[in-house]
Amino acid sequence: MSDHPTTDPATETFIAHRNLLFTVAYEMLGSAADAEDVLQETWLRWAEVDLAQVRDQRAYLVRITTRQSLNRLRAMKRRKEAYVGPWLPEPLLTAPDVAEDVELAESVSMALMLVLETLSPTERAVFVLREVFDVGYDEIAAAVDKSPAAVRQIAHRARRHVDARRPREVVSAGETRAVLESFQRAFETGDLQGLLDVLAPDVVLVGDGGGLKQAALRPVIGADKAGRFILGGSGKFADRLSSDLTLVNGNPALVVRLDGEIDGVMAIRVEAARITGLYYVRNPEKLSRVESETTLTLR
Repeated sequence: MSDHPTTDPATETFIAHRNLLFTVAYEMLGSAADAEDVLQETWLRWAEVDLAQVRDQRAYLVRITTRQSLNRLRAMKRRKEAYVGPWLPEPLLTAPDVAEDVELAESVSMALMLVLETLSPTERAVFVLREVFDVGYDEIAAAVDKSPAAVRQIAHRARRHVDARRPREVVSAGETRAVLESFQRAFETGDLQGLLDVLAPDVVLVGDGGGLKQAALRPVIGADKAGRFILGGSGKFADRLSSDLTLVNGNPALVVRLDGEIDGVMAIRVEAARITGLYYVRNPEKLSRVESETTLTLR
């Protein structure tokens, strides 16, 4: 008799696909906390399934996760309508191997996640399953309760919508890190010219305080305005602020600390060696996961 405890087949299968299911839910919802809730709901339904009747267990799990995500996404719409100021995805610390997978890193980047916010729930589900995970049209159709022909049309429409709004070029983690390090030096030293040198003329700064922390209630557009806004906010606490490079949403980002406590997470979008998008999440409700996890420092 083996001394090792045995795990039932349903649990083994769920654990084997858990990372995939979490990523599907997170890319659909933009919230790690909600994605974890979806996984719990998926598990409860999966535990009741007769596995002997399931031909493709991975596809079945993805179907459950997608349906639960769609239900939650529609409920989240009401929360977002009442949200104070701009809404940004919850920052997700990611391992270095995610950054090395350029396509996966781009799919969870803040920039693309914001583009996905402009899709309808069904369009978002179809886009994520098809474009990110290469799920077949028949499987997607079963997950979203549409015909395969309808799913093809939705996929084409969603792809066209995203392509028109996504970053024009995919930048490597190394390139992003180099730009971010220049930004970090200027940010920590209060060097406005240093910021202007690294910010694109039409840069857009989006802050998310959720009404719980101070943040711009609308996007700040333009290098000079964004640079002065950043230094105006940090200048009052210059000797108490610090920042650490880490990997967030598959890309280099900064974890900003005030008196040693996390104040926010700043992600960037880089094009042509300049920052075209700055995304600063300060809402403490979106930072608990970052606080609780070990910071993955770039080396």
